[in-house]
Amino acid sequence: MPPAANNAPRKALSVDGESRLALVRRARRIKRCLDDAYPDAHCELDFTTPLELLVAVVLSAQTTDVRVNMVTPALFARYRSAADYAGADRTELEEYLRSTGFYRAKANSVMGLGAALVERFDGEVPGKLKDLVTLPGVGRKTANVVLGDAFGVPGITVDTHFGRLVRRWGWTDLEDPVKVEHAVGELIPRKEWTMLSHRTIFHGRRVCHARKPACGACPLAKMCPSFGAGPTGFEEAAKLVKGPERDHLLAMVTQS
Repeated sequence: MPPAANNAPRKALSVDGESRLALVRRARRIKRCLDDAYPDAHCELDFTTPLELLVAVVLSAQTTDVRVNMVTPALFARYRSAADYAGADRTELEEYLRSTGFYRAKANSVMGLGAALVERFDGEVPGKLKDLVTLPGVGRKTANVVLGDAFGVPGITVDTHFGRLVRRWGWTDLEDPVKVEHAVGELIPRKEWTMLSHRTIFHGRRVCHARKPACGACPLAKMCPSFGAGPTGFEEAAKLVKGPERDHLLAMVTQS
């Protein structure tokens, strides 16, 4: 049970007329709070090489990272190189991918990806955005994940969680992922982009849910103009908080 003060109604932050400087400062305060909330945030897809990560991200479309991680150990043991994917037996590959959904299309993508890597990049995953986005099935979101986590090149990954949260925070009202990427990049230092992406995605999965965000148990509540989109009482909201960080997140709220 939190202190009584934390159960008192909170007024939603208004950003009407917020200056650019005020927006930058608020965005960076939110970023620092996310740093405290999710110090161990990371890519939740399992991989050991850039190729494995690239394939895993392609497979994660319209399914969960958990599901992909169930499939990839056997897949990566069977297909170890771009050439292996390029020359794969389609029926066999589809069986490996079946449980991820849309497995025929994903088999096409992975085989095409392998062929393109062999033909144009000597079988190696390129470490530049301009090259990655030329690969079949690879857009900016996928490319930024690979750059950030496999090559250490800062990138902003605008998935559904990230886009939803930055709009709720009033960082931008844009919907186009590329425009969102650029808008957020102007608020946060480049060196922070990759971890900002991971921590925002963690927060979207654990607290700031699409349909019913846990507003009353959110460490960012005092800085969020969308406070009240979900239940504002601590006890009700706390039931919605998920993940291994749950106790830490709730402690941040009760101790603030």
